Order: sequence, then C-alpha cells, then structure tokens
Amino acid sequence: MRATANTNASTSPLYQQLIEHLDPERAIAMFKGAIACNSVTGNEASVVAFLKTQMQALNLDPKTADFLPDRPNLWGEFAGAGTGKRLLFIGHTDTVHVRGWSEHWAGDPREDPFAGTIIDGEIWGRGSGDLKAGITASLLAVELIKKAGIKLKGDVSFAFVGDEESGECGTGVSAGAKDYIRRVLADEIPRPDFAVYVEPTQLAVYPAQMGFFIADVKITGKSAYFGVPEQGVDALKAAHRALSALWEHSDDIAARAEHDLVGRAFVLVTAIEAGGSVAVPGEASFSLIRKLLPGESLDEAVAELEAVIQSSASAPGIKIDISEPAGRDHKYGGSPAQIPLDSPVIGLLASALEEAMPGRGQIEGAPYWSEAPFLIKELNCPTLYCAPGNISNCHTFEERVNIEEFLAGVIAYAVFIVQYCGIAK
Repeated sequence: MRATANTNASTSPLYQQLIEHLDPERAIAMFKGAIACNSVTGNEASVVAFLKTQMQALNLDPKTADFLPDRPNLWGEFAGAGTGKRLLFIGHTDTVHVRGWSEHWAGDPREDPFAGTIIDGEIWGRGSGDLKAGITASLLAVELIKKAGIKLKGDVSFAFVGDEESGECGTGVSAGAKDYIRRVLADEIPRPDFAVYVEPTQLAVYPAQMGFFIADVKITGKSAYFGVPEQGVDALKAAHRALSALWEHSDDIAARAEHDLVGRAFVLVTAIEAGGSVAVPGEASFSLIRKLLPGESLDEAVAELEAVIQSSASAPGIKIDISEPAGRDHKYGGSPAQIPLDSPVIGLLASALEEAMPGRGQIEGAPYWSEAPFLIKELNCPTLYCAPGNISNCHTFEERVNIEEFLAGVIAYAVFIVQYCGIAK
C-alpha cells in the first residue's frame, strides 16, 4: 500500500523527509492491533499491554501503574537532547461498550467490533475513533522521526489513561487522569510544557471546549387514589412546573452569550419518569445536562439551576432532592476550558495538519468534554484536542476512521513534534 498523505511538491523539506519513512501497512497494522483489544471501561489492561509492547519496540521506556486494581495507566518518553520543551500526547485507553454491535451488523463484515474491518478506505470498530487512531498515530509519528534520524532538542512524552468514558457501573470518573496528575505533581512523572489530547477532531485543532454538569432531580409528593386526588400531593405537576421553568432557563442562558468556537450554553432534559399506578403520582424524577461556555463558573451555574428548580417546583407537601453525580475535574462535573487563541503553537499544529491533508487544520471548538482541564487547571499546561476520527460516529455502531486521514495525522504529528521540540545539532 502506498502512502496516501499529501505528496504535493510544495510541501516542506521536513515533510518530505518524514513521509519517505511512512509505511502505511505498518501503520494500519498497529492501528488494527489496538482496535483488536477489548478495552471497554474497566478492561483497560488489554490495550495497555498492547501499547506497552509497541512503546518498548520504540525504546520509549514505558511504565505502568494501577490507578485502580487491575486497571493500569501507561506512560513513556522519547528523550531528546534535554535542551528544548517537553511535548505530551495524552489520551484515554477505555472505550464505550459494544452491546448490540454484533446484532446490528449480523452477517456483515463489520459484525466483530474488534476486527478493524476495512471498507471503502475506512477502518471500522469500537474505539477506532475514540481514540485508538490518535493514540497509535502519536506513536507512529515518533517512529517516523526515529527512522528519519532526527534528534530532537526537547522531549516527547506519552500518557495513556483509563476511566474517561462513562456508562459502565461504578466507572467513568476520570480516575486514570487524576492518578496521572497526582504522579506529575509528585515529580514521579516529568511535567509537560504543552499537551495534545488525542480526542477525534477530523484533524482540526480544538483549543476550546464546553463544560458540563449532570443533575438528577427527584420530586416527592404523596400518592392517593385517583378518585380522591385532593388527598394526594401531585409530584408530576411539580415536576412539570420545574421542567417548564428549566426550558425557559435554557433559553435565557443561550441568549446571554455565544462563544466563537463553542456556541451557546443550554439545558437539555435527558430523561423523565413519573407515576405508575392509577393514582396521583407520588414521585417524579428527571435528569438533565447543562452545557457551559469557557469563562462560566460551574459553582454558579449549579446554584442558579438549583434555584430555578426550587422556586418553580416548591409547594406544600413537595420534597425536592437534587444531585450532581458526574464530577470530573470539579465536584459537580467537567469544567469548560480554553487556551489563548493567539498561542503560536496552535498555528504550528494547524499548519502541519494543512500540509499533510489540505483543507484540514481548522481552528474549532470541542463539542464534547474530555480531560484537558485536568492539565490546564492543575498543571498549568496548555492543552488542545487534535486527532484523526469523527466524534459524530463515536459511541455508535458506525464508529470508523478514514485511512487517508489517519495516515495524514501520523505525518502531521511528526512534523509538529519536530517543529515544536526543535532539532538538536
């Protein structure tokens, strides 16, 4: 298979030097090997073992440590001359579940979610985009640099952490990221100067991201026989008042401001349950998610939303319980984040991406939350998202990555690494 990254004569000498060493078959084999590892949240050890072997072959001195029993993190380093900055590539090793995948694709080549089936120039499988494409592309980029004989001034670090995805019982609280940060703060792992979190962006650059919190609301009244409703306290009516007020609140916060990259804030009600018997509903529960823009305070947003619920649903005989169960870098949820948009590093990466695949390298905002705020807030390390893959097909039966985009990502990462870290004489 020939390299399909940009071969335009206008590309830089560095790009041409690196692409000569790209072996697409080798790159695809590593990518498919990572997909073959079932690493649904809680089972990160399988892909960590695979990645550790790849890192050993590249002399990256990989190390592992459990952040929870039998659930390891993995980190390593491509050491330069020690006279430049330290660049970190970081990503999560766990994926969402595969329930229903085989049934959905029964009789189709895509039936096995871990086969890495190639169809029409795309590699299919759970975790292909989220985010084994970015992880393997970062390792392959270093392999290109080594094959090209380039000695860096700075160092390239790697950290592959577990427990980012939610959905499996008792997991999904960023336990792996928290353990990694703890080890950096304890000087067990060197502190990076800049980080690329390899969430899928279709080779765009995301220097800003939304924040979020989830709220579970339970409203309790008093059930009563339907023939004598005056003897009950209708929890569903109280929930209806709260929901109406929340939808108005969503309109209000959306009208306050629009972020150039992230858009507008909102409240989205995601589930509701009430009633049951032929009686006055004594209980009603609903869940929601609140999107935050960079610059918004999680504490203030939670207090404001809880006040809306309390003021609208309160009535004699009504009890309201509100919880925020999805704490990440903040006790209530995940913080929004943004690094300075005039950072020259953003332009450096964007140019490398555009060179590798014309039309890519756009500056956009992340329509998701991931773990960059841990590095930005706790390590003061500017962090952005960039990797092959399309977030819109992740977590679905359609998860796949375009091979041309994947190979372009390998080259772009390699060019960016050399330009950021510098070449040692």
